[in-house]
Amino acid sequence: MPNATPPDSAAQLRHCLPPDDLQRAALHNEVHARPSARVRLPALIVYVAVLNEGVSRAAECAHLNRLPGQAGLTPERLQDNFLRLRLDGFTVKWERHSEFTRYSIVQPLPEHALLGACEPDLMGSLTLPAQWLAQIPGRTVAAVQLAMVHAPLDDATALMAQAMRWLGGRTVVASLMGSNAANVTVQNAEPAKRHGYEHPMGHSWALTQFRLQPDGFERMLVIAPEGTSQTRAGRVAARLLELETYRLMALRGLPVAKALGPMLAQAEGDLVRITSQLENKSVSDQELLDTLVSLAASVERATAENSYRFAATQAYYALVNQRIRELREKAIPGTQTIGEFMQRRLSPAMATVVATGQRLASLSERVARTSDLLRTRVDIATEVQNQQLLAKLTRGQELQLRLQSTVEGLSIAAISYYVVSLLLYGGKALKAAGLPINPEMAAGALVPLVLWAVWRTTRRIHAKLHVGN
Repeated sequence: MPNATPPDSAAQLRHCLPPDDLQRAALHNEVHARPSARVRLPALIVYVAVLNEGVSRAAECAHLNRLPGQAGLTPERLQDNFLRLRLDGFTVKWERHSEFTRYSIVQPLPEHALLGACEPDLMGSLTLPAQWLAQIPGRTVAAVQLAMVHAPLDDATALMAQAMRWLGGRTVVASLMGSNAANVTVQNAEPAKRHGYEHPMGHSWALTQFRLQPDGFERMLVIAPEGTSQTRAGRVAARLLELETYRLMALRGLPVAKALGPMLAQAEGDLVRITSQLENKSVSDQELLDTLVSLAASVERATAENSYRFAATQAYYALVNQRIRELREKAIPGTQTIGEFMQRRLSPAMATVVATGQRLASLSERVARTSDLLRTRVDIATEVQNQQLLAKLTRGQELQLRLQSTVEGLSIAAISYYVVSLLLYGGKALKAAGLPINPEMAAGALVPLVLWAVWRTTRRIHAKLHVGN
């Protein structure tokens, strides 16, 4: 077997491939652009998402510079839209998206906030000054305090009581995450059945109230058994936080849809009135055209202003559904799952947005069809006017030809008269010179010849003009 000669460098290996596309490396590494965090339980994640319209990376970098030891951070480090800073005792993650930027602070959960506490104070133990959060550039769209703790999932009743106490005793939405009835190994099924909990064991619980607290944050609680890996905890935290962020971003289309309602109703009424006037011919075409153009302009302006928002709402809603599926949740007795709660309250809002978008698109199409009808009527009227004008021009040309023929006949007579007069004067001159001629008789005899010659000359001139045209 021949010995293979190892290449001298990595560059030599690339000689066996064609040149890379300019975007190959960036597209290939996109899958690694936002890696999941590794979260060690018990942990506290303070999460803030802000709208970044009008906020540059330079401004966000300047804010990150205020973190301990990050004064040298440059905007170039933020070009990949993702940055994780490991600081003394906590981690800060920055992510920039098209419409919002996310900040996540991950730190150990203080002992007074472990499972069993009653609505514990979380911000008092934040490793960063609260002022740093308040000065994040942008407008808050989501803020969540996510606590992740260890506890066995066997005793569902006792665990639910502790979780509700931790969340303040109010009604909660809860899910058993990671359940897969088709492919699951149940290790602790008997204790679960004794407590009325018969679903296959998942890897963790997620509980929340979807309520804003007085400090402006929502609270979420994740309970996972001992031995839960840090990577799984990071994935669970990412899905829950993304789920809430995408839910709120999807809902941003609802106020827009509600605000468009009166305008659409008015426009639809105007279109019905215009169509009726078009049918009855009770208004001039110019007046109808002016009204229709104004209506079309307002509809197109509304479409241009809101089409992106409606499309973004659909995209965010699709992400919400995807994250819910990724939770692989099962119901915990006596509570709604996160997916059920989301769908029952989010689906009507999304249906309103979709219906408004379809209504706007339908109105635009109907205005276009009405415009086509009016344009057809105007074109027909214009064609009739053109035919009438053409008929008038034809009659005028006929009269002009008749007049021209008359003038030509008079012209032949006048020219012939002058020619005969010249001949008469010439004959008189010859008679005076001694020639025996009668000028009057000679001129009279030449009159037919002169008329024929003038007429023939005129015909030749006409023939040359027609050939030239």
